[in-house]
Amino acid sequence: MGGDHAPEALVAGAVAAVRAGVPVMLVGDTAQIAPLLPEDVQIPITHAPEVVAMDEGAARSVRRKPESSIRVAMRLLAEGKASAVVSCGNTGASLVAAVLDLGIMRGVERPAIATVLPRSDGGRFVLLDVGATVDCKPEQLVSFAVLGAAWAEVLGMKNPRVGVLSNGEEGTKGNDLVRAALPGIEALPLHCVGQVEPTAVFAGACEVAVCDGFVGNITLKAVEGAAETVLHLLGEEIRSAPTARVGAWLAKGAIERFKQRVSWDAQGGAMFLGMKGVVVVGHGRSNAASVEAAVHQAHAAARDGLVAELEARLGAQSEE
Repeated sequence: MGGDHAPEALVAGAVAAVRAGVPVMLVGDTAQIAPLLPEDVQIPITHAPEVVAMDEGAARSVRRKPESSIRVAMRLLAEGKASAVVSCGNTGASLVAAVLDLGIMRGVERPAIATVLPRSDGGRFVLLDVGATVDCKPEQLVSFAVLGAAWAEVLGMKNPRVGVLSNGEEGTKGNDLVRAALPGIEALPLHCVGQVEPTAVFAGACEVAVCDGFVGNITLKAVEGAAETVLHLLGEEIRSAPTARVGAWLAKGAIERFKQRVSWDAQGGAMFLGMKGVVVVGHGRSNAASVEAAVHQAHAAARDGLVAELEARLGAQSEE
């Protein structure tokens, strides 16, 4: 029930995921959801009469609306009646509901929202936090480093290098938070590479980039905006001349693959790390394609035992 295009886009994305073989349960107002389901697709609906709006204060609204769709969904996960939750609504409300109904992993200072972005060298890197905590304390960035490194290893990145996102690599650069957090991250049993600039991260300087939620969210939205601008300008150039259209036709496969690598709606959502359950948060402007991608992402994380893997890796690191 959350997001700019709910419930239509959410239902359409769920239907596409079900047709692709992923079991889905919809949570929300049955009267609004049921008419949107096609006759050939059967998806169970769990009724939730309340909704936390995008512009509502998260903490108070989540507590005042125990029957909101996000609270009901989190309880289904906590009770083992669901394997993961996907939400495209109020991110703050999703975080508060997850904390209340799922709880935080042992040893986690504060949960983070993390996403995976492509690098120019063909690799990937984990960026966190991208919006859970705007104003962080140094010890929270240290916790993010542990979470990010653990998830990177789950994703197959061996001995991931951890960097702190900054405006320069020199020790004199960075704000008070970056400089205060760095010694704590360097003291961890991790491969810390110190402060890293965004350009260096995208070029392959590290597999985990740590920052507060304010910097991370702006970075993520700037990357998405840049990708959309590149695709738009490329389209204009292709339409500008017959020879360009011929070239585009010849390179159609490569262009489509490029779009899949950089388009925000092909990436799914961001992952809550540090929660006792798999939770994926999508864009507020999510369309059917991005919802389907988020469902596949959540399904894969639940299937592969993400929470158990993270808990095991966090426990191993705390013993070192």
